Amino acid sequence: MNQQETAKKIVASVGGTDNINSVYHCVTRLRFDLKDNGKVNQDELKKLDKVMGTNVSGDQFQVIIGNEVAKVFNAMAQLYPVLKSDSSEKKPSEKKKQNAISRLFEFIAGVFAPILPAIAGAGLLKGLIALLVSVGWLTAGTDTYRIISAIGDGVFYFLPLLIAVSAARKFGCNPYVAVAVSAALMYPDMGTLLSSGQAVSFIGIPVTAVTYASSVIPILLAIWLMSYIEKGVDRIIPSSFKLLLVPLITMLIVVPVTLIAIGPLGTLIGNGLSGGINWLISEGGLFAGIILGGAMALIVMTGMHYALVPVMIGNLAKLGFDKFLPLTYISNMGQAGATMGVFFRAKDKKLKSVAFSTSLTALMGVTEPAMYGVNMRYKRPFVAGMIGSAAGGGFSLAFGANAYVLAGNGGIPGLPALIGPTFWYAFGGMVIAFVVATIAAILLGINEEQNDEDVQTTSETAVSPANRDSSTDSSNEIQEDVNIPASNETIYAPMTGRSILLKEVNDPTFGDELMGKGVAFVPSIGELSSPVSGTVLNVFKTKHAMVIRSNDGAELLIHVGINTVKLRGQFFEAHVQAGDVVQAGDKLLTFDLEHIAKEYDITTAMVVTNTSDYQSVFPIKLGDIIMKEPVLKVEI
Repeated sequence: MNQQETAKKIVASVGGTDNINSVYHCVTRLRFDLKDNGKVNQDELKKLDKVMGTNVSGDQFQVIIGNEVAKVFNAMAQLYPVLKSDSSEKKPSEKKKQNAISRLFEFIAGVFAPILPAIAGAGLLKGLIALLVSVGWLTAGTDTYRIISAIGDGVFYFLPLLIAVSAARKFGCNPYVAVAVSAALMYPDMGTLLSSGQAVSFIGIPVTAVTYASSVIPILLAIWLMSYIEKGVDRIIPSSFKLLLVPLITMLIVVPVTLIAIGPLGTLIGNGLSGGINWLISEGGLFAGIILGGAMALIVMTGMHYALVPVMIGNLAKLGFDKFLPLTYISNMGQAGATMGVFFRAKDKKLKSVAFSTSLTALMGVTEPAMYGVNMRYKRPFVAGMIGSAAGGGFSLAFGANAYVLAGNGGIPGLPALIGPTFWYAFGGMVIAFVVATIAAILLGINEEQNDEDVQTTSETAVSPANRDSSTDSSNEIQEDVNIPASNETIYAPMTGRSILLKEVNDPTFGDELMGKGVAFVPSIGELSSPVSGTVLNVFKTKHAMVIRSNDGAELLIHVGINTVKLRGQFFEAHVQAGDVVQAGDKLLTFDLEHIAKEYDITTAMVVTNTSDYQSVFPIKLGDIIMKEPVLKVEI
């Protein structure tokens, strides 16, 4: 499935464009602000190959994609241009009820996620500069050093400008006026005036000297104030004068108020937060590292880490280091180690392959595939990852490990951000987290059977011939060599009712013929018979589906109802098991049609899963049909 198809199905699964207030992406996730989260179809999202999982942070709905998130987002923006419009161009949406903490996390995430690529790139460059200088490949003070340093330092020095644009879009005010406000605060002569050491005043009101370069909270508060001032002024200014007077009056009010009150207040808040957190981490040492390291994965999952971004940036700007950042590296190593433990412990070949590849991805700093694709799905590995992170976090903070730049990558590529006097303590914590998590995952083990329902619900691929060897639903399945079809074949209706085209099935797995070509039925009687003479290869534990291979080589998946896997076998009774030899018309399954139809679409799909072995597969009768009537033709 390509990016455009994925984007189209994601939008449909979250309720369509009418349900989307806004959407943006971070490194691995699509982050939706939806009008109604209740309209999201989680089952459909989980069926998409490129979707690793979903998460809700506050009222923000997140779809976890991984490394290809930017491509999916771009495809989404091309298909639905309205989704990439600036918030200033949109009508305000109805406010959703949220608590203050949820609103804070959502706001900070919404402001910083769009600008993280610039921060990450510049931060990584600063780390590389430190590495090159330490090994003697670059000399400090040279022209080359100063030019490269400007590339890395410029983003952080002018960070208020980036924050202004992003915050303005979040608040729904003019981003260019927001930049003008931020630029005024950072104007060189303004900096000279405030740093002169002499008393400064504006129309007689004292102005407190504050440095705005690299600041975070003062500019956030300034743009928050601006959003109210701009809207208030806009309401009272006549339309013919709005273009000139609204930005003029807004800037004349916001800049002085920020210099007099907002800026000093923001600086005080920022210093208080960073000082308090730094004190707790420094004084807590080993115990703080164990608690924060172990809980870091949960903090990231809930989006709480975004609330600490202003503190981390402030520490780096004022102190030159931050103690919290190394814990993000250590948490990633814990998740990587846990999936590596799954690789060593698992028996299923497909799971081993997935665990190994996602472990390597996590080592590179992208943990979503490991966390959501393996560790959280099987639960015990996630606990193992937290155990490893706790061990590594305790070690690193016990020895005072620091990060010296914000690299935006908490894996091996981001190691230059840790280069400094405490590098080996931070690196040692990462190694400990990986090793301990690997051992813990091996010792805790993994219940490979617990995920049967997820595998079946996702797309039923376990019954495909190409995937049967790695099926997790192996308790009632027979493994045989795949036969090449010997001849053309007529397949008979397995039930009485009405036959319809497969594309009419309200499930893209079947409707889009992802599993193969075939035909579907709307049954009028709760009985399923064999459509061919052959062998039963697979009967699902939940009894809602089975696979049969005909004597002539056609492999048929018959799936009764949509999402009926959730019934866990209730209302179904299987009359055969894997390995049974059947004749066309033999009873395979009976089900309580009346009870199932009350809650589920009972449409039944019959798919030729080895369609690629045939020249053509086509229905020969549509409409009212009786069990054992010819309904499908396959030709080699």
